[in-house]
Order: sequence, then structure tokens, then C-alpha cells
Amino acid sequence: MKKYILKRILMMVLTLFIVATLTFFLMKMIPGSPLGNVMRLSKAQQRAVERQYGLNLPVWEQYVRYMNGVIHGNFGMSYQYTSTSVASLIGRRIGPSILISFQALVLGFVLGIILGCLGALRKNTWVDTASITLSVIGISFPSFILAILLQYYLGFQLGLFPVANWEGVASTILPTIALSAVPMAQVSRFVRTEMVEVLNSDYILLAKAKGLSETKLVFHHALKNSIIPALTLIGPLAVTLITGSMVVENIFSVPGIGELFVNSVLDNDYPVIMGLTIFYCVLLCGILLITDIVYGFVDPRILSNEKGEH
Repeated sequence: MKKYILKRILMMVLTLFIVATLTFFLMKMIPGSPLGNVMRLSKAQQRAVERQYGLNLPVWEQYVRYMNGVIHGNFGMSYQYTSTSVASLIGRRIGPSILISFQALVLGFVLGIILGCLGALRKNTWVDTASITLSVIGISFPSFILAILLQYYLGFQLGLFPVANWEGVASTILPTIALSAVPMAQVSRFVRTEMVEVLNSDYILLAKAKGLSETKLVFHHALKNSIIPALTLIGPLAVTLITGSMVVENIFSVPGIGELFVNSVLDNDYPVIMGLTIFYCVLLCGILLITDIVYGFVDPRILSNEKGEH
């Protein structure tokens, strides 16, 4: 297990290094200076600020300084928010984004497992058809369209939930529902496919022959093996929800990192863009690492395969 974890940590560090390097040089390839757009400075003032931020140095020296800062958790200072570090901006905005994304992931995962199980247990019936239809709609229907519909009907028309103000738990319900459609659909498809295969396996047929009830078959045998492939979706789905919630956050005026990222792109605030890109990468790699470890415990064959490669 230690070698298994160490190998993935090393891969994570290499990935972060590549992403940080690519992000830095891609920002440098954009023509012009961001200070002219963000701060609306004159040429003389712009040159003075460039000296202050070290933008007048050779690119290789800027890169070394930037990577040294990244290693120590310093992503630089924002151009848009004067005298504010990128790290503090992300720290202030991450809470709402993680909250609605976590709620959406849990809701989508639970609903997806329920729909997948119902579809597999009632294969080729109207229940199965309804489950598949909901999965297709969830995947093909954009989250921001669902967000607008929820905002209009449940917010404006019925007045059940806050529409655009961040007022605590009540304000998270509509964004959570809007974002949960994609994980629900993907988990449902995976669980249904795996459970249909598991229910037709020899050991399940033997359990049926021994007289085990359907409840025990599903919860004690079939469900555990059917969920394993769906666990691999947790990592990508979690980060996809956080990074993909930008439009939804803007629709509901959620003060999260999605709104921060959109504003930084519009204002060419390069330090914030680079900091958020690296932050997203750290988040993705961290969640994938946790998922790999959990997957290794759930399915010991993963660890045995790792040992077999050596």
C-alpha cells in the first residue's frame, strides 16, 4: 500500500509541475500587458507597476521566481484586487463553491445509485425505461439551463427558495439540484450496467438457489460489487462540479471561485487565473489520490496488480 500511495504522490507532483509551467508560459504568450486593461494606467505608471511586480525581468527569471512562490504557497498578488494575494482570494471564495459542489455530488451519487439499482432490478420495464431516460436527460441537459428553469419556477414563480442572494443553506438548494443532474446520470448508468452483469453472475444465481431474499442479494452482494466502478467517478466528478459551476454560480450570485475565475478572465488578472488553474489541478490530483486509495481498499486486486507489475 505504501508503494502504491508513493507512486501516485510522485505522479501528482509531476502533474502539478507540468500544469504550473504550462500555465505560466501560456499567460506570457498572451500579447500586451494585463496591467493596462486591469488598472487602466498610463504608460509611465504601467512601467512603474511592472517593476514593482517584477514583470520587467526576463521571462526565465520570472518563471523561477513564480515557481519558487508556488512551492511556498505564494501565487502572487492580484492586479484586479489591489494589495490582495491570490491565495487569500481563493481562501475566501472556496467555501461556497465546495459546499454546493459537495452537496451536488452526494445528492447525485445517492440518486444515481437508487436509479441504477431500480433500472437493473426492473430491467426492460417502464421503471428501467424511466431510469435510462432520466440519465440521458441529466447528461445532455446543460446545468445552466436547468439552473435557469429552477430559478424561474421554484424561485420567481413559487417563491420557495432564494433566487440570487447568498443567505445560507436555503441559497444552496437550487444550485445543488442544478449541479447534481450530471453526477446522478453518470452514476446511474454505471451502477445499472454493473448490477445487470452482477445479477447474472454465478454466485448470485447460487445465492438465489439457496433462498436468499432479494433485499439481501441486492444490499449484501450485488450493490457492493456494482458500486466499485462508480467510485472511480468521484474524483473527476467532484472537480468537474467545482470547475463547471462557474455559470451556475453567476446565475445564483454565489460568491465562489467560479465567479472569481470569470471576473479574472474578463479583467485579464493573470495571477488569479494562474493561481486558480493550479488550485483546480491540486484539487483534482488530491481527490484522485484519495479515490485511488479508497479504491485500493475496496478492491484489493488493484494492490495485487501493482505488486505484480514489479
